[in-house]
Amino acid sequence: MYPGQQPGGHNPYPQQGPYAPQGPYPPQYQQPVPPQQVGDARMVADPGLTMDQRALVIKIQSSSKMLAVGFVLGIPLTSGGLHHGITEQPSGFLAALVGLALLAVGVTGFLKSAALRRQLRQITPDAWRSPAAHLPSARKAATLAAYVNGLLVVLSLGAAGWLLVKGAGWGAYGNSAGFGALLLGAALPAALGLAAASTVPQLLRGIPAGAKVGRALYSVIMAVGALILGNGIKDAEPMALAVGGTVTVICLGAMTLLGRAAKRMRGETR
Repeated sequence: MYPGQQPGGHNPYPQQGPYAPQGPYPPQYQQPVPPQQVGDARMVADPGLTMDQRALVIKIQSSSKMLAVGFVLGIPLTSGGLHHGITEQPSGFLAALVGLALLAVGVTGFLKSAALRRQLRQITPDAWRSPAAHLPSARKAATLAAYVNGLLVVLSLGAAGWLLVKGAGWGAYGNSAGFGALLLGAALPAALGLAAASTVPQLLRGIPAGAKVGRALYSVIMAVGALILGNGIKDAEPMALAVGGTVTVICLGAMTLLGRAAKRMRGETR
C-alpha cells in the first residue's frame, strides 16, 4: 500500500512523491478526452489526442496554411521577378518585392508552426523515448526506420537536383515564369527531404514519432505516384505506368515497414 492509499485499494487522490509510479510518458497526457462543444456543432475528439493536443494541432494547421501560401507564392514571385528584372525590365523587381513579403509570411508561419510543434512534442507520448527502446527488436526496428527515412532523404534531394538539371533542357532558365516554376518545383521535394532528415536522429534515439512522420511524408509522394499511375492508365503511356507504379509500390512498402517499426518501438509487438 502506498502512502495515502485507502484500504481496499481505492485512492481518490493522485499519487505524488517518491512512491508514485514512473513511466516514460507524462501520465497527465494519457487521459481520455470527452466530447467538446464548439459553437453549435458537436466535435468528438480523436481518442488518441487530449484536449491540449487537439488545440495545438488546430493552431499548427492554421500556421501551416500561412507557411504554404507564403512559400508557394513567394518562391516563384521572388525568383521569377528577379530573373525578369535582371534580364528584361526593372519592373520585375516589384514582383520580387511582393514575393519577398510573401516569403516573410511563410517564414513567420514556419517559425510559429515550429514552436507549436515543439510544444506538441512535449505532450505527445510518441515524441518521448519508447519504454521498449532497450529491447533488441525495438532497436532493430528503429534502425530500419532510420534507413527507410534516409532513403526518402536521398530520393527527395535527388529529385530536386534532377529537376534543376532538367530545367536547362526545358528552357526554364531562359524565361522568368519558367525559372520561378522550376525553383518552386525543386523546393517541394527538397523540403520533404529536409523534413525526413530531421526524423533520423529521433529514430536513432528510439523515438516512435520519427516513424510516424516518415509515413506521412511517404504518403505525400505516394499520392503523386498514384496520380501519375492514373494518368498512365488513362492515356496508356508505358513510361507513366512504370514510373507511377514503381513510386506507388515503393511508398506502400516503406509505409508498411514504418508502421511495423513504430509498433515495435512502442513495445506493442515483438
